[in-house]
Amino acid sequence: MTDPKIPVTEDELHAYIDNELPPERRGDVEAWLAAHPDEAARVRSWRAMADVLHARYDSVLDEAVPRRLEIERLVRQPRRWLYGAVAATLAAFVAGGGIGWIARGAAAAPSVSQSFTLDALDAHRLYVVEVRHPVEVPGSERAHLQQWLTKRCGWDVRAPELAGLKLVGGRLLPGPSGPASFLMYESASGERFTVYTAKAATQATQMRYSSRGDDGALFWADRGVAYVVSGASDRARLTQIAQAVYDQMEKSSG
Repeated sequence: MTDPKIPVTEDELHAYIDNELPPERRGDVEAWLAAHPDEAARVRSWRAMADVLHARYDSVLDEAVPRRLEIERLVRQPRRWLYGAVAATLAAFVAGGGIGWIARGAAAAPSVSQSFTLDALDAHRLYVVEVRHPVEVPGSERAHLQQWLTKRCGWDVRAPELAGLKLVGGRLLPGPSGPASFLMYESASGERFTVYTAKAATQATQMRYSSRGDDGALFWADRGVAYVVSGASDRARLTQIAQAVYDQMEKSSG
């Protein structure tokens, strides 16, 4: 008999979605989800995202990884060895949050997810506390901001319209392998959220939640660009915002 009180880990939830959970544990997870409707809703959103990615990218599952990406991975690895691998591991598992990984197609290493998320969270924590200079270009210049970041970053950077949030503005940041865009939004109560994007040597991933201290983040990648939405560690709220960003990026590229 299944027991909904048995703890369920984040990794088990992702294994459940991917049909990789041991049969003897599946009943426990389903009972736990039935007893935790908020978590069940989150799992459903992950599954919907997975369905979208399957539809878009299943045709490239058997393609070989381009040699230039293998070379890039080998070249970049030493630069991240000390503060990337060690700091990412400590931050993810000691500070809490446990950054995990689920990839689609030619999967990237776990350190890719951790690296992008930690960079995004560092930028988020640095700039959301700024009062006078949180951004370089104000949100009132949305068109200019998008054109400038698109030109500097090399991909189509869009500042999505997010319900209940005002665009504060954005800035250009250094990313893991080139420039990164950084957009900041603010609610009527003053709560701030940021959207960080940078080039990634992976085509598509599911959304993955992690946290550090009082801050949370959702990471995913699509068409070679990684996205991280950061804010207070409220998974439901972050998922809502990240889904809105994802939907608008899909619409603009469709």
